[in-house]
Amino acid sequence: MQKRQITDRNGKIIYWCSKQPDPSKDTLFFLHGLTADHTMFIEQIRHFCRSYNIIVWDAPAHGMSRPYRRFTYENAIHGMKAILDECKVSQVILIGQSMGGFLSQSFISRYPNMAKAFISIDSTPYGDYYSDTDLWWLRQVGWMSMLFPEKLLKSSVSDQTAFTKAGRANMSSILAKYGKKELCRLMGKGYTEFIAENRELDIPCPVLLIVGVHDKTGKVQQYNREWSRRTGYPLKMIPHAAHNSNVDAPEAVNRCIEEFLDK
Repeated sequence: MQKRQITDRNGKIIYWCSKQPDPSKDTLFFLHGLTADHTMFIEQIRHFCRSYNIIVWDAPAHGMSRPYRRFTYENAIHGMKAILDECKVSQVILIGQSMGGFLSQSFISRYPNMAKAFISIDSTPYGDYYSDTDLWWLRQVGWMSMLFPEKLLKSSVSDQTAFTKAGRANMSSILAKYGKKELCRLMGKGYTEFIAENRELDIPCPVLLIVGVHDKTGKVQQYNREWSRRTGYPLKMIPHAAHNSNVDAPEAVNRCIEEFLDK
């Protein structure tokens, strides 16, 4: 993988791509969740790099793509499109974990013909799935997170998002890079941007839903069951995994992705 960078008026966006992309192969674009970074996909990159071209990034205001002045989903989508254009990719398979699934859906809403497939990992759907109470609580995340001492906040996020020791270690190492104010601001912005972007969306490409059996983040499991029921999208539940299921159980998640893409 080679490290590359694009720049917009708000700052830099760092991404990694296959050193020698094969134009005969499909491209997988891995999009991490809120406050995470590209390292959560290490096992997916290792598994799929021989069969597919790979792109993975640190989303704006995350990981190495900091400082970044104005994080919005709109700016993130512009960044995704610029990366794909730079890599000369006209059709892409989007694999989004949590917020990465939100950004994937926002991208599809703007560029429906560019998405060859969409794999949602512990994310939730766009559309009228959410009650007013659900949305109200999402608006409170930013200021409520400020009430926690920094050490407790970070350990709580790690414990909630990961089920295994390896999963918690990955998330802890990522969170260590943020100061408390930056982390809380990012958490609040991530959810308010979701509310602003949420819309009815008809996804024109094949879709796979993946959720950890132990995912206790909000109502992720409930939303995914309803998402699958309404649309017929296949839903795969991953044992021994929580919200970051691809880190907790990489072999099981990789197998689900592989079987889906082989079809």
